[in-house]
Amino acid sequence: MALRVLKPGLLSTVQDLGRSGYQKFGVISSGAMDPFALRVSNILIGNDEYEAALELTIVGPVLYFESDMLISICGGDLSASIDGEPVPMWRAVFVRKGSTLTFGAPRQGCRAYLAVAGGFDIPLEMGSRSTYLRAAIGGWKGRALQAGDRIGIRPMSAVANKILQKISGMDDGNAFCAATHFVARDLLPSYAQHPIIRVIRGREFEQFEEAGKEVFFQAGFTLLPQSDRMGYRLKGPLLQLAEPLEMISEAVIFGTVQVPPDGNPIVLMADRQTTGGYPKIAQVISVDLPILGQVNLGATIRFSEVTLEEAQELYLIREMEIDMLKQGIRVYV
Repeated sequence: MALRVLKPGLLSTVQDLGRSGYQKFGVISSGAMDPFALRVSNILIGNDEYEAALELTIVGPVLYFESDMLISICGGDLSASIDGEPVPMWRAVFVRKGSTLTFGAPRQGCRAYLAVAGGFDIPLEMGSRSTYLRAAIGGWKGRALQAGDRIGIRPMSAVANKILQKISGMDDGNAFCAATHFVARDLLPSYAQHPIIRVIRGREFEQFEEAGKEVFFQAGFTLLPQSDRMGYRLKGPLLQLAEPLEMISEAVIFGTVQVPPDGNPIVLMADRQTTGGYPKIAQVISVDLPILGQVNLGATIRFSEVTLEEAQELYLIREMEIDMLKQGIRVYV
């Protein structure tokens, strides 16, 4: 079983939930920019939720199916179609051998995740299949997909086989057949073109000028073209420290909002560096990282403060919802 790349798209890479445990050696985590979409795309087709999928950015690839496959597409809506017919998202889809998957203009968000039942036949690098592009580590040959690539697929799980049997039983001979069950809309993150992102205060929040602390939660910040998987560079009111501050670099994580001397904040994303030495004004809460990962260049982001307790409660609720989704899949098969 294999998937052949006819056109690579703008930036199509293999990502899972990242390479944990190696930051102390200077190896970044990487992983999906929208971890929720990646997890759900795997759960829907009977994969382990940590399995690697293709992260497709803004302009998706053209992919040819060399064999029958069970797939799911979650995250941003990049107008996916198979042999010209729109493909429903957030559900399992049986695709017939010889079909071609294409993507069009983004309708919502900027990153879609394509998971295949069984997972891509790619070796683990330090416990992960995520692609770290700058170091050419992991993923498909350490790089983004290129035309002519042919990626093998590992055997499906028992759960995936049961899902496939149920869906293929509805097959009417078309290029694909979608499951009747799908993820409820109220379970999905609040993707928005200009989102409000919830944060808790960063370690150095109190070191900023009073005006800066207020404007951080009142003003909008524009996502600049210099942004990438490493960090989102924002442009808005300048944020200045009340007094000069000498800092020693320390560990940073996905969603850390740090402010360099020029006063323009940077949100560290999936390919962030392992340490940072700029003052941290805020930290994006875990449940809003998927929303942030779908923001496109030029969009306006606003920040809203929540307490640590509220962030933890939201996280627990999200995890319970995902567990319910897993239980629902088990009941279905």
